Amino acid sequence: VQLQASGGGLAQAGGSLRLSCAASGRTFSSYAVGWFRRPPGKERELVGAISWGGGSTYYADSVKGRFTISRDNAKNTAYLQMDSLKPEDTAVYYCATDAVPYYSGSYYDTTRYGYWGQGTLVTVSS
Repeated sequence: VQLQASGGGLAQAGGSLRLSCAASGRTFSSYAVGWFRRPPGKERELVGAISWGGGSTYYADSVKGRFTISRDNAKNTAYLQMDSLKPEDTAVYYCATDAVPYYSGSYYDTTRYGYWGQGTLVTVSS
């Protein structure tokens, strides 16, 4: 299984970016996808996640109302739409998928994620 995250770059505060997470190697639609980020000098944190079927999403309070997670199972790709960006959103962003299909535990439990993308850097200037 491989995950390829892309779409990072430089944005101004208030701007937008869309990250993509392309998966290959197994049936994408059976696994939830989590988005994480690691700000400079800080620990990795959950940004949000989307259920395997796409019918349910979760967002951390810090991004709720600004970020939107979606997925296109036909394209084996998940997306993180980031709007109203803030300098504190600067981080390396990662996507991850479950090790077990149809898993329904907490998205904060990082042991559920069996596969991780390589990360893409998002820099938001003030």
